[in-house]
Amino acid sequence: MRPPVEISQPLHLQFDDNTLLPLLFGEHDRHLARIEQRLGVSVVSRGNRVAISGPPSAAERARDSLLFLYDRLRRGHTVDAGEVDAALRMVSADDEAGARDLFGAEDLAIRTRKRHIQPRTPGQVNYLKALRDRELVFGIGPAGTGKTYLAVAQAVHQLTSGRVDRIILSRPAVEAGERLGFLPGDLREKVDPYLRPLYDALHDMLPGEQVMRRLASGEIEIAPLAFMRGRTLANAFVILDEAQNTTPVQMKMFLTRLGENSRMVVTGDLSQVDLPAGVRSGLRDALDALERVEDIAIVTFGAQDVVRHPLVTKIVNAYDAREVKRRADPTTPKAR
Repeated sequence: MRPPVEISQPLHLQFDDNTLLPLLFGEHDRHLARIEQRLGVSVVSRGNRVAISGPPSAAERARDSLLFLYDRLRRGHTVDAGEVDAALRMVSADDEAGARDLFGAEDLAIRTRKRHIQPRTPGQVNYLKALRDRELVFGIGPAGTGKTYLAVAQAVHQLTSGRVDRIILSRPAVEAGERLGFLPGDLREKVDPYLRPLYDALHDMLPGEQVMRRLASGEIEIAPLAFMRGRTLANAFVILDEAQNTTPVQMKMFLTRLGENSRMVVTGDLSQVDLPAGVRSGLRDALDALERVEDIAIVTFGAQDVVRHPLVTKIVNAYDAREVKRRADPTTPKAR
């Protein structure tokens, strides 16, 4: 028999602004239903009062989520399904740090012309702290954790606030076995598909006309990694995306471009290296060489930090589990 589940006395909340409650609860109470489903609690609303029943720790997490979301509404921000999921991820951390980070997340918010961007997982909290405080940051982890998006948001914030004069966004032009020579068009047309995610992030932060104007003036530069050689990047916020596809020589070249009053962010996913067989990833090489260097921040994301569709988290976990099994049993077939 399973041990009985401990049920606490209901936790009661009372909200003083009834006009915010429809936004807090969601249409047809869908936000409350989402909290109930994810945490295994019962949430009952009557007027401006809410009663939460269930296992003590889960009920406390539900309470913290609702208080955070209500505070967000009081500050004039929106609450949608994504924000509810973000609150639940934060309070579902294995220790109390998640709940503390939840209520400190507003201090790390990045405000751009189009977005108010706030951390949605404990990993993103650590990452935004590093982006704020360090001059060189590595963001390592699976797809969907916000590594590039948050770095671009911080870069735009630094540019529009006058802390840097320009943004430089770069990627190695190596993807899934493709070769530039086989692609149609001139050099710019060949490399643009590799840089598209960076353009998309910029358009999420700034009005389209500003993006085009700043690209034309050189305030924002998007270029393949090969164009970085020989340059010193001063007064700039520099981002290298998909860094797992650099070679050690390329990575060392890029890192040594850092100039006066500049910040640099390197992002990548070591599980998705597209380099030819036998070529060591420059990202792995850099992490091994620099892990003990002071003033460099290395932030590692996990599957729990994925903020895309919930199925993405399950996919990442499945691949990670297979890799763990393969390492434990070398006879496990490798993916071809």
